[in-house]
Amino acid sequence: MSEHNPFGTMHATTIITVRKDGKVVMAGDGQVSLGQTVMKGNARKVRRIGKNGNVIAGFAGATADAFTLLERLERKLEQYPDQLMRACVELAKDWRTDKYLRNLEAMMLVANKDITLAVTGNGDVLEPENGVMAIGSGGNYAYAAAWALMDSDKPADEIAHRAMKIASEICVYTNGNIIVETLDAA
Repeated sequence: MSEHNPFGTMHATTIITVRKDGKVVMAGDGQVSLGQTVMKGNARKVRRIGKNGNVIAGFAGATADAFTLLERLERKLEQYPDQLMRACVELAKDWRTDKYLRNLEAMMLVANKDITLAVTGNGDVLEPENGVMAIGSGGNYAYAAAWALMDSDKPADEIAHRAMKIASEICVYTNGNIIVETLDAA
């Protein structure tokens, strides 16, 4: 257990994004865990952001930290309209160099009709090679499940939902209360 937190480590979530056949889908579970306790089962960790709701964002990590980063990303999107990559790179630079932001413990997946990105506090802004990316405590399980389904005839939303279901059956920090957001892709 952490010396600052008597309950132990806060575990995040599972977020996945799948881009296939003209659709981009992001899905996340609703579980928030503190140590061995489920604190909440229906948190909304995937949401639309941006002026017109044309960006989907999902976060894993400390909730307050993630909300801080989402707010910062929305400001960057106002500063660089319709330039998701530029907004994310600017956020990542701030995140890495700002003394306050450097201590934030979260990761984000973001997507618009053109691009999907993972943004981290290490300064990483990564685009998936195969249309699938996942983060959080169950991220590797969801990623492997989705990647295995990408060459099937299943649409993006079914792949994301099935991958999340598989992750929820393996990862104790992921539940089956799945929120899905979809955009038409370019």
